[in-house]
Amino acid sequence: MELQFKRHRRLRQSANMRALVRETYLHKEDLIYPLFIVEGENIKNEVPSMPGVFHLSLDRLKAEMDEIVGLGLKSVILFGVPVEKDAEGTGAYHNHGIVQQATRFIKSHYPDMVVIADTCLCEYTDHGHCGVVEGNKVLNDPSLNLLAKTAVSQAEAGADIIAPSNMMDGFVAAIRKGLDEAGFEDVPIMSYAVKYSSSFYGPFRDAADSTPQFGDRKTYQMDPANRLEAFREAESDIEEGADFLIVKPALSYLDIVRDMRNEYKLPIVAYNVSGEYSMVKAAALNGWVDEKAIVMEKLISMKRAGADLIITYFAKDAARWLSEQ
Repeated sequence: MELQFKRHRRLRQSANMRALVRETYLHKEDLIYPLFIVEGENIKNEVPSMPGVFHLSLDRLKAEMDEIVGLGLKSVILFGVPVEKDAEGTGAYHNHGIVQQATRFIKSHYPDMVVIADTCLCEYTDHGHCGVVEGNKVLNDPSLNLLAKTAVSQAEAGADIIAPSNMMDGFVAAIRKGLDEAGFEDVPIMSYAVKYSSSFYGPFRDAADSTPQFGDRKTYQMDPANRLEAFREAESDIEEGADFLIVKPALSYLDIVRDMRNEYKLPIVAYNVSGEYSMVKAAALNGWVDEKAIVMEKLISMKRAGADLIITYFAKDAARWLSEQ
């Protein structure tokens, strides 16, 4: 009897054949590059735990932006690292805050660049938490007013998208109301809707100087063991006016990225976080992995899982590699 089986290898015979039937693609337009802007002058200091990622002062920002634009990237997300901090994070919503200054600079010199402003308080508070603190408790409702003020000040500076990352209950509603009342009805909200309390954030806290001075963030960020909670968080944010949904982290939560893509019609954003970046960089520097191959495979996995956009510290590297292709 003749053996019967399917010949799947027929579609893998050559590079061009594989390209012909490829299902998922990564484009430069999919990538959002994070920038850490610091106060001071002539500062370009590499973050020790994130090789290739730098603290940049405003006077060094033009050279960085020229490189970003030259690589074909279309969007950046800004994080501020101020010199002075206080209990209520006033630097987050000051008209001359470091993110507001960086936003004005970028929009004046690169008007087509999409500027996304991370909207949180942790980089600006002396206690390192994402809201107002009383004793050892992070207060939800008083924090909302400060987050709305921060979002409005960022929109006034020219931010194209507001990206609140604080995970307070009702934060999208408060920010949407604040933006609308200030005349910024057309400014969208890219919500960190599904943000887990993850061990992968360590290098970012080094970069943003935002490590909590007491306790942790488990009362407002999500338990990594939970899946259904992600639906509840996303649904609340959609009802409150979110325009994008971020899943953070990405690599260990690709099942959640797929859940969000299957359930909701909004653009889904995967945040390829600092720990995911640093692990690959460390392995590559030791010669243990092929950095280009592993990064591109990782990013395509996020697209395949359903992400429309990816926030990643590998954006510049990936843009170079895509150009080579």
